[in-house]
Order: sequence, then C-alpha cells, then structure tokens
Amino acid sequence: MSAKEDPSKQLLHLVIGGELSSLEGVTFNDLDKVDIVGLYPNYASAYTVWKQKAQMTVDSAQTRYFIVHLHRLLNPEQDTK
Repeated sequence: MSAKEDPSKQLLHLVIGGELSSLEGVTFNDLDKVDIVGLYPNYASAYTVWKQKAQMTVDSAQTRYFIVHLHRLLNPEQDTK
C-alpha cells in the first residue's frame, strides 16, 4: 500500500490564499495580508478547507486559495518511489 492510499500516513498540506496582483500569475498583492489557513495531515482534509475558502471568495476574481504539498518539499524522494 502506498502513502497515498494509507490514511494513517501523514502527508502535510498547507492551505493559503489572498488577493493576487494579477489574474495571470500567482503573485500575492500584499504578503502581509496572505491568509494562512492552516496545516492538514492529508490532501482530503486540505481540499475540504480549500473548497470552503474558495467558495467564500467567489465574488472576488483576484482572490485565490492554494493547497501546497509540503510533504513533497520536505521529502521530495517520497513521491518518486
């Protein structure tokens, strides 16, 4: 069973968002105002929160939320096995 299939395996994900400086990029307009939503132990729980935050800001075209796969940054070899 791989880490992706094992629900007990912790794969850290970070949910962040904020207003972007343009619709074409992923540069935040003001880093002091970036919404650091939180850390989550798996993609499913991060996705649930990401979806809620994204739906709350649907009327703001320049506001975006992202899921950052921290486990890939902390242990890049893990996903290649």
